[in-house]
Formats: sequence, C-alpha cells, structure tokens
Amino acid sequence: MIQPSYGKPETRRHWADTLDVLVPFGESPYRETLMPDQRGELASAHPGGAARFWGATAKHDKRVDVLEPGDVVLLTGQRHVRAIGRVGRVLRNPAFARALWNPDPRDCLWSNVYSLVDYRATWIPYEDIWALPGFTVGDYFMGLRLLDATKSATVLNGLDIDRAP
Repeated sequence: MIQPSYGKPETRRHWADTLDVLVPFGESPYRETLMPDQRGELASAHPGGAARFWGATAKHDKRVDVLEPGDVVLLTGQRHVRAIGRVGRVLRNPAFARALWNPDPRDCLWSNVYSLVDYRATWIPYEDIWALPGFTVGDYFMGLRLLDATKSATVLNGLDIDRAP
C-alpha cells in the first residue's frame, strides 16, 4: 500500500505524534478507547506495549478491510517515500483515532488505525518508483493506494524491500 502521510501541516503533526515516536497504547488516554480484544491484538503484535500508528478515514474502509498483518506500507510525503513499515494490527476505532491525533472536528475523522512493525525511516524519491515498470512519471500517489500483486512485486524488488515479515 502507498499512503500519503506528510502533506498538510496537520498531517505532519500527526506524523510527529504517532510515527516519529512509539505510542504507549496500554496507557491513558489510549487504553480507555480500545476494546479488550483490540488491546490483546495490539499487545500480541507489540509486546513492549507501544507501537507506531497510522490510519485512514472512513471513505477508505473497503481498502483497509483487505489489509493483513505483514503487508508492506510505503508512507509518502514531500515527493519521497519517507518511511516503510509492515502492518502489525488493523483496528476500526474512531475513539482510538481521536485519542491518537486529536483532529479538528471540522476535518474528516479517522476511523481506521493500523499499527506498524519493522518500521524504518527512508528518503526515496518518487523518481525511483516512476522509473519502475508500470509506474507513471508525475504520479504523486494522491490518496491511499493498494497495489496489485504485479505492482507490489515490482516495488518490493525495485526498491529492494525485504519481503519477509
């Protein structure tokens, strides 16, 4: 999946709050927003009790529904892949999203949240992806994008991303 995540100033603040740092999901105010099964799932994927998180608004529910643990996520912004991670757990929990990002109520509220494992910061220019077969020069990857199997393999191979979770 390719997901823009570092565009508007508000989104950059969200990045600082949940990608630059580990979020202690077992502590207040996060713990109270999670259902017991969600706390268990997160604890299983992140035994240390903290994780990095990103998410999507409700309009992306169908796309998020197909995400599975281990799926690779490219987080983009400023014409670069800024980070790469793998999905740890996927939650649909608007209250947890509000606790993570405290969005302006006038904006779209995020309802989908996913944790990340094997997270690493990167600085890969879009041109490196555009040079791969099947990609278009000038595609700025607007909006959450799921890649089909062919494009996924092309990106994983072309950017030398390890396939093993």
